[in-house]
Amino acid sequence: MIDAVLDDPMGESLRGSHAHLARRIGRAAGYVPQVTTFSTVSSAPDAAEWADLARLLGPGEFADLFSSEAVPPADWEPVFTLDGLQMIGPTETFAEDDDIVELTPADVPEVLDLTARTRPGPFWPRTHELGTYLGIRENGVLVAMAGERLHPPGWTEISAVCTAPEVRGRGHAARLVQALSGRVVARGERPFLHVAAANTGPIALYERLGFEVRKQVTFRGFRVPSA
Repeated sequence: MIDAVLDDPMGESLRGSHAHLARRIGRAAGYVPQVTTFSTVSSAPDAAEWADLARLLGPGEFADLFSSEAVPPADWEPVFTLDGLQMIGPTETFAEDDDIVELTPADVPEVLDLTARTRPGPFWPRTHELGTYLGIRENGVLVAMAGERLHPPGWTEISAVCTAPEVRGRGHAARLVQALSGRVVARGERPFLHVAAANTGPIALYERLGFEVRKQVTFRGFRVPSA
């Protein structure tokens, strides 16, 4: 099926478009530091593969397995579990508003400040290297943004959708998601995204923009054994 790559979007990204941002030991893989904490193993990892992931990340480090269903050994301490949804977007393009700007590396300090205040998900100093990020400024200040994250073949994930609390309700998030969706579709791909199942407001927004639930997912993180 055309959307089968979405069952392992991180692994597909690391093997393809994001191979230049990957680090590997054996079949275990992850992104280089400061891009994202995501790491991955195969669908049925054995003890040796878990050992490779432990060596890749280091003792006591965080293993963000995203939506992988693989179960780590018993001595890997659970850090978090979060129910979520994977949603796929429309196949139409949208007009892009004039006040939407493409963010650059020079904007990273402002981006990090905005994501720290709004917490759309983990965002690190090099996360912007995953794809295009768009923003909206008011009086010269970055007040809303959204960007591209995982990139399995034929698909691009929309992520880091956030708006400063003082300007919410003005439609910034919707316009940014539509702009990104339009760019993705224009290059012959299709947008998708992930959202926490408890975030009913954003889910309703994405549905209004033409996104549909593909499947339920569970996000999980673990601590690599210290010894």
